[in-house]
Amino acid sequence: MAVSISPAGVTLEDVWRVVAGAPVEITEPVWDRIRSARRVIEDIVESGRTVYGINTGFGRLADVLIPPERLRELQEHLVISHAAGVGPPLPDEIVRAMMFLRVSTFARGCSGPREETVELLVEMLNRAVTPVVPSKGSVGASGDLAPLAHLALAVIGRGRCRLADGSELPSADALERVGLKPLVLEAKEGLALTNGTQAMTALGAEALRRAEHLCRVIDVVCAISIDALLGTDVAFDPRIHEARGHPGQIAVARVLKDLLTSSPLRDSHRDCLRVQDAYAMRCAPQVHGAVRDSLAHVRSVLEREINAVTDNPLVLDDEVLSGGNFHGAPVAVVLDLLGIAMTDLASISERRIERMVNPDLSGLPAFLAPDPGVNSGFMLPHVTAASLVAESRVLAHPASVDSISTSAGQEDHVSMGTHAGRKALEIVGNAECVVGIELLAAVQALDLRAPVKTAPVLESVRALVRDSVPVWLQDREAAPDMEAVIDLVRGPKIVEMVFAGSDETETEAKP
Repeated sequence: MAVSISPAGVTLEDVWRVVAGAPVEITEPVWDRIRSARRVIEDIVESGRTVYGINTGFGRLADVLIPPERLRELQEHLVISHAAGVGPPLPDEIVRAMMFLRVSTFARGCSGPREETVELLVEMLNRAVTPVVPSKGSVGASGDLAPLAHLALAVIGRGRCRLADGSELPSADALERVGLKPLVLEAKEGLALTNGTQAMTALGAEALRRAEHLCRVIDVVCAISIDALLGTDVAFDPRIHEARGHPGQIAVARVLKDLLTSSPLRDSHRDCLRVQDAYAMRCAPQVHGAVRDSLAHVRSVLEREINAVTDNPLVLDDEVLSGGNFHGAPVAVVLDLLGIAMTDLASISERRIERMVNPDLSGLPAFLAPDPGVNSGFMLPHVTAASLVAESRVLAHPASVDSISTSAGQEDHVSMGTHAGRKALEIVGNAECVVGIELLAAVQALDLRAPVKTAPVLESVRALVRDSVPVWLQDREAAPDMEAVIDLVRGPKIVEMVFAGSDETETEAKP
């Protein structure tokens, strides 16, 4: 089913559907907005009035008036001069999200591109023509200039694009291959295409999608770890968490309590003398819940941003006004928050791995090896997890506290939002790996507790893991096992198996 861009706007779920290949369509009321804004631009050109971004230079060159006969040249030069990115290309899913978000911005009717320019972007999405966009070079104001300029190159038949079959071609050839033609940009269109926060927002949307999913998976993994470590579920009594009131904490405690219900392993030590578990177990609702609440805030900001007008100048009530909506500060700050939150999530996961591999803390064989000494067991998978957490702590240093003056002092405070987005996505990837290692260790620990079993729903997750990875009886190459379980963590099966039909399959923590 197509994703329809209407005056009501789009959702993050729409972004993710387009990234996955859903076609895009624009409703007629949105086309009316786009045409109306374009008429304002054309009236200014015809009148000869001097308006920034239409018939002037850009940035520090805003006081240079451009004659009418050179306006097309101005737009082309803007795009090609600003396509100054470096580094490995952004993944195609990020670039598709950028394209869709650019169209979503144009749908507000404040940017002024022609109808055919918007239509070309839509058709490039629908025919899977994806510009090659270097990942580095944006400071996050005046928006994501370099990444968006590389995207805009394809519109004018420059740069390179990838097609659905994975082939990479010069953009003009790629467009021709699917029956499209490049355009010659008219007044303001180069600026409309290159000015905005779509790169950082696309990175943030992908990081959020994966982070929200991981928050559901880690609760399941944590429950298995707690049971394998003979932990107690008393700390998940809802009264404790309602007394504090944070919605994420309440939701996580409810999930853990439900998952551990009817566990024979839990019942086997209910009368033991231990009254409190270590923080990595007992405080899981507080930590996991804080991450959920943080992601809920990130979601609220990104949902506004994907429907925002973030270029400059803007067509507003038949006027063209200059402002600063391209500044990425709102997005940069929450993407830094996302990175910090996911680093903490990985950190508490690593602490539970430590408790399982440490015989002094678990009562299990050292490093979960049935024959420790000859076998090193999970010694090095834990080291890998520790390494990833340490790396994430470095990456979690906020990008948004940094700034550097550019454009001869005109752009003297910038957001570094795209840097924040790239870091956040890297941190989420690290956290997925750490949680995968925790799941691998937790299932091994359960097997060492046999014949006593955990709760039926957690036994089903154990069986899912064992479908991909056999019990660790003696040392073998660990990386393939880790990769298989990390794929499970990233995929849908665990959430579908455990939370089918419950509100935990939704995106936000609910009290």
